[in-house]
Amino acid sequence: MAEARLAVAFQFAVTDEGVDIQLDKNALRAVVDAAFRSYKRRLARIRALLSRSFFPTTGYTLLAFIIAGLIGCWIRLDPLNVRSDLERVGAATPLLNRFDPFVQEAFLNVVAAGIIWLIFAFVRRRILRLLLGYHGWMFERKPSISTKIWGLCVKVLSGPLPFTPALYSFQGSLPYLPLPSLNDTCSRYLQSVRPLLSGDDYQEMQSFVWKFQNGVGRKLQRYLYLKYLRSQNYVTDWWEQFVYLRSRSSLMINSNYYGMDAMFKKMTSLQAARAGSVINAFFVYKRRLETERMDPLMLRGIIPLCSYQYERTFGTTRIPGIEQDVIRHVDPSQSKHIVIYRHGRWYTMSCFARGRLLETCEIEHEIQRILDDDDPSRPVKPGELKLPALTALNRDKWGRLYNEHFKSGKNLKAMDTLEKAAFVVFLDDDEMFYSEDDPTQIDRMARSLLHGSGYNRWFDKSFCAIIFKNGKIGLTCEHSWSDAPVIAYMLEHASMEELLPDRFRDDGHCVGEIKCGPLKFPERLDWDLNDELVEAIEEAADDSTRRANNVDLRLMVHNEFGKKAITSRCKVGPDGFIQMALQLAYFRDQGHSCLTYEASMTRLFREGRTETVRPVTMQSAAFVKAMCDSASSKEEKRKLLRAACENHQNLAKNCMIGEGVDRHLFCLYIVSKAFKVESPFLQKVLSEPWRLSTSQTPHSQTGKLNEKKFPDQVSFGGGFGPVADDGYGVSYIIAGDVVIFFHVSSFTDSKVTDAYRFADQIRDCMAEMLALFDD
Repeated sequence: MAEARLAVAFQFAVTDEGVDIQLDKNALRAVVDAAFRSYKRRLARIRALLSRSFFPTTGYTLLAFIIAGLIGCWIRLDPLNVRSDLERVGAATPLLNRFDPFVQEAFLNVVAAGIIWLIFAFVRRRILRLLLGYHGWMFERKPSISTKIWGLCVKVLSGPLPFTPALYSFQGSLPYLPLPSLNDTCSRYLQSVRPLLSGDDYQEMQSFVWKFQNGVGRKLQRYLYLKYLRSQNYVTDWWEQFVYLRSRSSLMINSNYYGMDAMFKKMTSLQAARAGSVINAFFVYKRRLETERMDPLMLRGIIPLCSYQYERTFGTTRIPGIEQDVIRHVDPSQSKHIVIYRHGRWYTMSCFARGRLLETCEIEHEIQRILDDDDPSRPVKPGELKLPALTALNRDKWGRLYNEHFKSGKNLKAMDTLEKAAFVVFLDDDEMFYSEDDPTQIDRMARSLLHGSGYNRWFDKSFCAIIFKNGKIGLTCEHSWSDAPVIAYMLEHASMEELLPDRFRDDGHCVGEIKCGPLKFPERLDWDLNDELVEAIEEAADDSTRRANNVDLRLMVHNEFGKKAITSRCKVGPDGFIQMALQLAYFRDQGHSCLTYEASMTRLFREGRTETVRPVTMQSAAFVKAMCDSASSKEEKRKLLRAACENHQNLAKNCMIGEGVDRHLFCLYIVSKAFKVESPFLQKVLSEPWRLSTSQTPHSQTGKLNEKKFPDQVSFGGGFGPVADDGYGVSYIIAGDVVIFFHVSSFTDSKVTDAYRFADQIRDCMAEMLALFDD
């Protein structure tokens, strides 16, 4: 490793005249600088931890309390009449009796001030948590007087204005996710399925719900309430364990998702240069996470969102197991390297030298050496090329192979290096680009990011960076540790880092010079792949390639109109408008409506992740029926669209504040399994297929990557595979005022779905809906 060369700073030789000590001043200075930077970062982490523990009360407040106590001691001020109590404490403490009475009183006053400050900090945090539990502001078109007073109180209690909260400052002040009442959840569920069921089927479902609500449901709710009382979030740990880690399906297509580059902007066409820039940007972001030198996301500037998902962005791997996987997350000090895959060759490269992060040009230099490496003395071993196919296997199969072949010897060492890596980089030979004349080119990139060839992506890693030959990049991400907005946030920070001036030279190479002398060539990982394992790898690769070829994926760039036209002309929210377009498109594509999933965040609460919005409602069904009825007037269609969009917006807001349906029912189902209680209602609910699964990727979460200021830096968003065999997966990103990106997926062996047909249907429906407001 590069750090080993620091040993030359101190050398000695034994001679006839004694010990001759030699010091290399430059190297010694580098050692001192590295140690200084290390301790500086360590102190920053300790300071951030202390600040987080007592936020919103700061250390300056403690200093003010102590000064007030000392002043009171000096002027003999005793408004609470505690001096006599302090004197008794001093008399009972032999050590204090050695000092002057004034010193004794001053010391005890300081201790009392500290205790009062702790009580003040605790009460202040509790009050702030209670205030953040109010969500009436979400449902008001214009803030009421009470909401304005509430907002002022939140601002005051969130800390003094000169001090900026750190990334995790508000974690201890966030409210806990509330547990809905059983009656409310059952009522919401019946409302959500009413437009999907016929009269007889709906009456049957009402009977199921009534029996559950007045029978076993009450018992399960009481047990779940106990879980709610002892946990910070009654859903998240079970959601991670049972939905993700206990799922035995392959991660590829079924669970993973991808994120894309800003395809309109050309950073550089050199693969190594772009890799150097992106890798450096990711590590800059990693360092900010570790030191918490990032602002927490805030709604309306005062309401914080939970930040806990960011903690496992780097150095995280999903480890396969039998029946259940586990998530391995290493300390940041252990994830200062990356693993790089190129044509079946695996390399590990430290991104630090002498205690500092390598410059972009230095990383570019190392990546170029890997691209040029064709050492005949170390050819690619059988199995190395398609080794990642194992991570696309059924989790039990991969778990057995992992336990048998990767827990000892060379494979243990290589796998440990890979799992501790900050992330994995894949250097692909394909060139990816966006062309209006040939939309299939961007579809090809989306498929490459979702599944690649089936054997050139490590699906277990928190995220893998794919660097294409012409400098375009993308990510493929494992889903159990976080949700897509966390990755989108990282990509946004990396994009801002790459916008810094003088990032690339005119010839496309990274700006700068190598500062730390000749770097050590990245080390090859040494795998020991026996014949049995190679055969398993080949079988896994054949299976994953077959499944990858079964995916139909269309990335539609909708630039006819965007958010601005929807809000100004239609007077509705863009998300509600798009969801109604999806409902109309699906009805025309399939001839009926279906149970639809839309992901909504619950990060207003501590450790919150997602809740399910159910877009199919009586209002949406009425709108779709009117749009398919030539006898309905344009005015009637407009009214129905606005009513459906407003209702959808309220549903989404209810889900954000913990008043959804599916997470509550999911937890009740887990309780029923734990106590071996059979519930036909819960079994029916949890087995219903989501034939239309949708999600919106947030754009410009920080507000700094403004699409008007940086129009070429607009991200194309990301996508995922279909959830049902005969269904669609639709991800969309509202990227500014005039463009919306849709990622539409389906399976090619399905006789009833077609991603290209459905994407065209979405475009036509959106145009038809906007035309309702032409006059």
